[in-house]
Amino acid sequence: MKLYKKIFIAVFAFPMVLLAQEQKDTIAAVEEDSIAPVVEVELERAAFESTSLIENQTNRVYSKGTIEMIMNHRFGVVSGTNDLIGIWAPSNIRIAVNYSITDRITVGFGTTKDNRLQDFSLKVALLRQTVNGKMPVSVTYYGNASINAMPKENFYHTSDRHSFFNQIIIAKRFCKAFSLQLAPSYSHYNVVDAPMSNDLFAVELGGRLKVASDISILFDVNQPFTSQEIAPKSGISIGTEFSTVGHSFQIFVSNYRGIINQQNNMFNQNDFFEGDFAIGFNISRTW
Repeated sequence: MKLYKKIFIAVFAFPMVLLAQEQKDTIAAVEEDSIAPVVEVELERAAFESTSLIENQTNRVYSKGTIEMIMNHRFGVVSGTNDLIGIWAPSNIRIAVNYSITDRITVGFGTTKDNRLQDFSLKVALLRQTVNGKMPVSVTYYGNASINAMPKENFYHTSDRHSFFNQIIIAKRFCKAFSLQLAPSYSHYNVVDAPMSNDLFAVELGGRLKVASDISILFDVNQPFTSQEIAPKSGISIGTEFSTVGHSFQIFVSNYRGIINQQNNMFNQNDFFEGDFAIGFNISRTW
């Protein structure tokens, strides 16, 4: 995993360099002509309607003071038995709330049924795409820290409960109808079963194709990279999003059973092309 860690550091440091350079250029421009009128740069419209793209986050950060309520629901994996395409099987549910501290920073908390996971999240808009093309993409950081709240007899130490996820989301709105994002990520569990590695690097590719004013087709592919003997399967999801002002509803099929990113990245053994998929939906409402 040494190579992955080097890649992780390089990829995650790059946006910080860009942000510092952006601030430096702005200061230099002001110093060159301090009496010139300030021209506000027009930002491109959001690349995605929602803060989530099926199983992953998007680059979207709502304006200061916005509250977002989220429900993520996953039915059971379709088994081919009498389970009504997984609807009668055990389900996994997450309920969360996010709050935008500023126009660039959002914090959140969520609780998930499976493993009683409690997650604390942070999303920061590092760079934002502009209409004039001087900033051609948006770059956003997303991270979470999760705590497994199962009974204490399941753990030797309190720190054994902890896992972490970090991701850089590079997104672009190509036109009114089409947006795309590429998102490298790094997952870590304090404790895993041997011979698994505690760390995992992955890359997500996702997009949205708008087919009507309030309907979009979504796809989300996540590819893990690891040297462990039993490698996790790639995550593949496809679905439809229905959106209105302040509300988003996504319904989809996915071979991920978990909802927290690091859980899916590290442990997924469902093969989409072998028919191991589940029906799921995400609902978000903002105020």
